[in-house]
Amino acid sequence: MTPQSTFMITGAVRDGQLKSLRDLLATMNKAPGQVDPDNGLVPFGRFDRLHVARFVIIEATTANEIKEFGVTPRPWPPTLAFLGDFDGDRETFLAELVELAGSGLEKIFSFCVGFPDANSNTLLQWLQTHNIEPKANYINWIGRTVKQVHEEAALHKSLSAYLQEIADEVGRENTRALRQKLLSYVEMEKQAGRLTLTPPEPSPCGWKIQNLVHKIGVPLILLLFSPFFILIAPFFALRLRMLERSDPELFIRPTAEHIKALSAQEDWFVSNQYSVFGDAKPGLFRLLTFKFILLLTDYAARHIYNHGFLARIKTIHFARWVFMDDDHRVFFASNYDGSHESYMDDFINKVGWGLNLTFGNAVGYPSTRWLIKEGAGREQVFKYTQRRHQIPTEVWYKAYPDFTAYELSRNARIRQGVEIRQDTDEEIHEWLSLI
Repeated sequence: MTPQSTFMITGAVRDGQLKSLRDLLATMNKAPGQVDPDNGLVPFGRFDRLHVARFVIIEATTANEIKEFGVTPRPWPPTLAFLGDFDGDRETFLAELVELAGSGLEKIFSFCVGFPDANSNTLLQWLQTHNIEPKANYINWIGRTVKQVHEEAALHKSLSAYLQEIADEVGRENTRALRQKLLSYVEMEKQAGRLTLTPPEPSPCGWKIQNLVHKIGVPLILLLFSPFFILIAPFFALRLRMLERSDPELFIRPTAEHIKALSAQEDWFVSNQYSVFGDAKPGLFRLLTFKFILLLTDYAARHIYNHGFLARIKTIHFARWVFMDDDHRVFFASNYDGSHESYMDDFINKVGWGLNLTFGNAVGYPSTRWLIKEGAGREQVFKYTQRRHQIPTEVWYKAYPDFTAYELSRNARIRQGVEIRQDTDEEIHEWLSLI
């Protein structure tokens, strides 16, 4: 199994260079929201390990909201972020970025403060030192590679066409004969080189050890500190309710211009991108609570919700939560299927408590009760809040823009049926129904 990794390279934009940077990034798109995979700056289509990537200029457009907490807004320069999710380790992927897109990245990051007169060595070093690790990271299916996605999509397309050819000849109810015909067809297509089903690579030993240590170590540490948690629980609950009751309500509607700018980039494909930025609620109590919840979120995403769903949500491909500005601000990015409205409704209706946990400590979020109640349940306030804090994504790339997470899962099950034969007629019928 090949595990997935992330990168997020950031740099503050030089004074007076924001418009020029936006104009340059716009040349990477065919139209707003539609990237050119073969653009001359970062030709995403040449990276066969890259699932998704984006360039986003992070601006603190909602910074004044923290004044409601009696806190002076911290200065924040517009910051360029280049982030993505890919197969394999980060070190070799960043080297590949420099090799295939070095000159383009130099042009882009030359608008950032502190970017040196670049050559391949200084560029790679700059990318490495300006990378930010997420506090929590979600991958729809750990181990599913870009190559696997494309090969399994081709398998489904080929089998679907052939099944239509032979269905009447063999008989639609003759499931065993249909299966045998399809399996023989796959073998012939593979021998002819028209289909490829690459076996998964062995899991890297270092990753397996690290993952196992994390899987066992986090619960053990929490168990070790459990007497302390029990001791402070009453004080935590008391302080939490005091803060929740005193949180200011910010019922602010996003402007029509802001909604228009965001909508122009959405719904060009079956999937969309989502980028949100804002302040964490002030105070050490809020910060520690926020970090602890994201620690648990990351653990669950890594070891529990790692095969096709996050709680009851099955439409997210990748997501991450990132602390910035010395832990005073938080950036969230996701890649999801369907429209923005359906994405929000999915969360509100299925896992509103999860939204409250992971975003309830952010400025502007509707007040929660005991961390998990109310909050997103106040639908209109929540929708205004999340849309107001959403920022436009300048460039967004997805290696398989026409496929949803459901379709990736279906194609993987079709391949499994080719490689592991079913025993009963019912199982064979179920496999055929996927094609």
